[in-house]
Amino acid sequence: MEITPIAHIRSDFPEKFGIPRQSGLVEELTATIVFAPAYRDPSALRGLEGFSHLWLIWEFSQTRQGRWSPTVRPPRLGGNKRLGVFATRSPFRPNPLGLSCVRLLEVGQDDESGPVLLVAGADLMDGTPIYDIKPYLPYADCKPEALGGFAARPKGADLAVECPAAVLAAVPDDKRTALLAVLAQDPRPQYQNDPDRVYGMTFAGLEVKFRVAGDRLTVTEIL
Repeated sequence: MEITPIAHIRSDFPEKFGIPRQSGLVEELTATIVFAPAYRDPSALRGLEGFSHLWLIWEFSQTRQGRWSPTVRPPRLGGNKRLGVFATRSPFRPNPLGLSCVRLLEVGQDDESGPVLLVAGADLMDGTPIYDIKPYLPYADCKPEALGGFAARPKGADLAVECPAAVLAAVPDDKRTALLAVLAQDPRPQYQNDPDRVYGMTFAGLEVKFRVAGDRLTVTEIL
């Protein structure tokens, strides 16, 4: 079977670094789903406005490999323990497909791109190809009794973020809350813990530089 993207996402992350590790962890993040020309038919979205959340099936387009490994090192476990690839959500899979649940904010219309979807809580890099969109069905998809294995609880916001007002002023007003929430999630690889290291991530066209000491992240510069 051959599949082709039906859409791509426009998000504030041009690079992988800094993207939340799961969808829904930072609800303040918004993104736009833009359909490929062949699928810009508003009829395909008829009735979608009745749903609050969507499933996105997409490609880990930046992690394509010629081969796969039956075991991976989940960042959640510090990269020190190997688990079976099918027991994780690692991007390094036989078929590099991702699954995300996002909140549908609006079914809109763009003058150039036709019908678009505004969503919240996406964990996708800008330009990620999307292969399918399905409505989230609470009665079928929500399983309160489900077991979560080694990721039974959400990681949560680990860090207190300090960002001087003069530095934060470089960020557009409608992006500030989302940026601070992303930083609180601790964008660093889990195995890195150097308080003197200056990290940099690109967000909404800005270069954000920060240090982390203990449970406190300090933004040093935003360009």
